[in-house]
Amino acid sequence: MSDADLPRPEPPPEPPREPRGSRRPDPAGPRGPLGASQGSAGREASPRLLIAAGGTGGHIYPGLAVARELLSRHPAASVRFVGTPRGLESELVGGAGFAVEMLRAQPLRGGSLLRKLRAVAALPAALYDAGRLLRRLRPDAVVGVGGYLSGPIVLVASWRRIPTLILEPNFEPGLTNRWLAGRVDAVAVAWEATGRRFGDKAFLAGNPVRPEIAAVADIDSVDAGGDGRLRILLFGGSQGSRSLNKAMMAALPLLPAGGRLQITHQTGAADLERVRTAYAERGLEARVEPYLHEMHREYGTCHLVISRAGATTCAELAAAGRGAVLVPLELAGGHQRHNAEALAAAGAAIVVPEAELDGDRLAGILTRLLEDPGRCREMGRRARQLARPDAAARIVDILDDLIRGAASG
Repeated sequence: MSDADLPRPEPPPEPPREPRGSRRPDPAGPRGPLGASQGSAGREASPRLLIAAGGTGGHIYPGLAVARELLSRHPAASVRFVGTPRGLESELVGGAGFAVEMLRAQPLRGGSLLRKLRAVAALPAALYDAGRLLRRLRPDAVVGVGGYLSGPIVLVASWRRIPTLILEPNFEPGLTNRWLAGRVDAVAVAWEATGRRFGDKAFLAGNPVRPEIAAVADIDSVDAGGDGRLRILLFGGSQGSRSLNKAMMAALPLLPAGGRLQITHQTGAADLERVRTAYAERGLEARVEPYLHEMHREYGTCHLVISRAGATTCAELAAAGRGAVLVPLELAGGHQRHNAEALAAAGAAIVVPEAELDGDRLAGILTRLLEDPGRCREMGRRARQLARPDAAARIVDILDDLIRGAASG
């Protein structure tokens, strides 16, 4: 493996700036009354917020961060989520104490032609459900966190002149958000360059992460024991990643023995026993779990992450100050590749295209990092320079402005 696989030290990047032409929405900008019975002061003291965030943790966790920030400012606020029966909403959102309203919606991207046709056929039902939901709940604002679920509820909210805000956490905007851009009041972006795609509706916020992840200690604290081991956290999203699991199992015979590596590996349920057996046969120390519930603890005890490059994962890496080996998922319109490349350009990550991922490549990277542990520390520092721990606060600032403007308009 060549040195090109590893980021080289260079001057730290300048902090992100507000995108040119960005502005906070004018309080008088939202488009007319909401039809809610409460007066202006009531809306500001106890706003009703509806958040469309479903399917995966990458959509749900930013929505939860916004919900908690709103409630910290307005304890009497009402926050509800919109989800689908197929996602993690019941577990993650319900577990956090929020109600979930179900919507009949299906993804348009990916899958077979038959699946796409079914998704198109389901659109009228999704729009009908969204209209009924908005009439019943009468929210003061609607937030979409990307993905196919945001489309129907945000679109119908805009038709009903309810203030709308969407989050675009990816470097390259997603299909749904590109489609909704002309219909919403504000767009929260995570990258300066992304803001230019949305014009003066965009504001630079970052991608909201859970506060406990932003509170993770610097990477130097991981070495408190002084044992010199490289601690690795490998995960593939809420369902695990078969590609990452296979590559790591293939790498195990090529990695140095002798206790120099300590690995936490989240496999998903399907590969759990097979991966546990592989580590046991090699005699490497590893904790292998189907799912990791307390990610702040996992980030806090590792030097390096091996993962996909979803927007929420990249935001968490920055917030926690951890460098990574990123293997972007080839689907999703190339979003993950753009996310990974943005971190790599800042010296915070090594990018391995999935087509090039195998045991030799992964073992080579880990062996080189074992020989030069300072590289992991430097990547972690570079990652933290990209963090925006106030992302949820910035978004709620704009929501407050939108709700206030609608109430006074």
